[in-house]
Amino acid sequence: MTIDQEKLNAFMGKFVGDLGAAAHGVTVLIGEKLGLYKAMAAGGPMTPTELAAKTGCGERYIREWLAAQAASGYAEYDAATGRFHLTPEQAMALADENSAAYIPGAFYVVSSMWKDEPRMLESVRSGKGMGWHEHHPDLFVGTEKFFRPSYVGNLLTSWLPALDGVEARLRGGATVADVGCGHGVTTVMMAQAFPRSRFVGYDYHAPSIERARKAAEVEGVSDRCRFEVAPAKGYPGKDYDLVTFFDCLHDMGDPAGAAAHVYRSLKPGGTWMIVEPFAHDHTERNLNPVGRVYYAASLCICCPASLSQEVGAALGAQAGESRLAEVVRKGGFKGLRRATETPFNIVLEARK
Repeated sequence: MTIDQEKLNAFMGKFVGDLGAAAHGVTVLIGEKLGLYKAMAAGGPMTPTELAAKTGCGERYIREWLAAQAASGYAEYDAATGRFHLTPEQAMALADENSAAYIPGAFYVVSSMWKDEPRMLESVRSGKGMGWHEHHPDLFVGTEKFFRPSYVGNLLTSWLPALDGVEARLRGGATVADVGCGHGVTTVMMAQAFPRSRFVGYDYHAPSIERARKAAEVEGVSDRCRFEVAPAKGYPGKDYDLVTFFDCLHDMGDPAGAAAHVYRSLKPGGTWMIVEPFAHDHTERNLNPVGRVYYAASLCICCPASLSQEVGAALGAQAGESRLAEVVRKGGFKGLRRATETPFNIVLEARK
C-alpha cells in the first residue's frame, strides 16, 4: 500500500480539527450551565479575574475556559488589555436562549450520545433497538434547547404560513394535536400565538409530558393547551383541524401506521404538518456538514428508537422526501406537497 503524504497530512489536519471540536463541546456545556456566556454578554470585555468574580467561579479555571473559547472562535481576545469579549453575533448564539441562533443545546444532545455509547455499542452489535426513554436525560434537555431556536425562528413566521389556509383556521379557532410533542415547546408556542384555538400535546414519554404541563402553566396557556401521555398510533380524539409532527416521524417504529392514525383523526379537509430533518433522496447528496450531524444522531438516537418498537422501519434522520412521501401515502393521504424548507428542515403538508 502506497501512502500519499499530502493526503495523509490533510486527513490528520482534519482529525485535529475534529478532536478540538469534540473536546470543545464540554467547555460549551460548562459555559452554558455556569452562566459564563451570559455574564460575558452582559459585562463587556473582562479579564479572567473579573469574569471569575462576576460568576463566583475559580479564577484559574476561568482563565483556561476563556482561552479555550478564544482558540475555538467562541470569544475574542485582546492581547493588549488581557480581556476577552463576545461579539454581538457570538452573544446571540451563545447567551440569548430566546434567539433563533442559540446553539449550546446541541451539545447536550452530543453529551447524551457519549454517555450512551456503551449501550449503543451493544445495540450496534446485536441489531436491537434502544428506546427514547432509555437515553441519558441530557438528550431530553438538549432536544428542547437545540430545536427551540429553529421553532422560534420559523414556526410562526414561515412554516405555518406556508400551509394552505391553516393560519386562518388557527386565528378563528381550531383544534390541534401536536404528536411527539416532547417538552411541549411547539405546542405552547402555537397556543400563545392563537388564543382562540385549542391544543393538545401527545408523547409516550411521561417525564416529558410532565415537563410540558409545567411549561404551559408557566407561560399562562394551560387553559387552552393540555398534554397527555399517548403513542403516535393511539392518541385519542378525532376531527382535528391540524395535526403536527415535529422532527419525530422518522423515529417511529411504524411510521405508516402513525400516518394512518393521523388520517383517521383529522376532520375532512384537515391538515397534517410534518417537519423532518432536511435530506436529499440520495446518500451522496447528504455527505455534507448538515448530513454529518444528522447521520451521527441517526445512528445513536433515531434508528435505535425506531428499532425498539414494533415494525422497526428505522427511516433514520436522513430519510429524504421520497421515502417520507411513501409513508404518508400508505397512511391514506392523497394530497402531499413540500410547503417550505430551511437548511435543517423540510416541511411537508398532507391534506385529508
